[in-house]
Amino acid sequence: MRILLLALLLVPACSKLSEVGKEPAFSPLEGSYQHHAMYSSLLPEYTEPNGPTEASSLWSANSSSLFGDRRAGKRGDILTVVIEIDDKAEISNSSGRSRSGSQSMGIPSLFGIPQRLDKVLPDGASMADAVSTASDSQFSGQGSVQRNEELTLRVAATVVEKLPNGVLRIEGQQEVRVNFEIRELIVTGYVRPADISRQNEITYDRIAGARIAYGGRGQISDVQQPRYGQQITDTILPF
Repeated sequence: MRILLLALLLVPACSKLSEVGKEPAFSPLEGSYQHHAMYSSLLPEYTEPNGPTEASSLWSANSSSLFGDRRAGKRGDILTVVIEIDDKAEISNSSGRSRSGSQSMGIPSLFGIPQRLDKVLPDGASMADAVSTASDSQFSGQGSVQRNEELTLRVAATVVEKLPNGVLRIEGQQEVRVNFEIRELIVTGYVRPADISRQNEITYDRIAGARIAYGGRGQISDVQQPRYGQQITDTILPF
């Protein structure tokens, strides 16, 4: 049992040891949705106009012409996603509650019984004021949320699927390696062809179900993360 537990703990460490002294590898594009979409649907190729009429005309319906529609519209096309996030939120609320109450009950006369009981009761006690209660409760709460996020990025995304209703599903991935650190940007979501600008760009706020991930991996990211043992104890220990 101890050997099995030791082997399980050494497995992630061995995978890290294989990267010692090496740059972090890029994620392979082969097998991704982008790779499959690009190679299963060929992009339209530019062909020279045939005949004197087309050769002398300034108008051409080809996508590579000056007047052609260069926007992405089918599987395998590429468009640019513009991410300009500048969000700021401030929420503040307070609540309070106060309640007080009092109640007293006595038996001044009941067939002369209270008067007879007063004679046997200790000094100061009387049935005229048998029960007296009082209560007081107060509650107050305050809460505030402050958030400020700013992110400006541009990434090329590929149309990986065209849905039956004409909506395009896009996926974009960008990796930049600086020394021993990789910065990674991933964008996925659904866009309408009508929302794509004439510059073949679309802003992030027009992407439905947008999933934007921006982070890094490498030596610096590894140092910033707690060790596996600490992560396990933080998860298991209830304190």
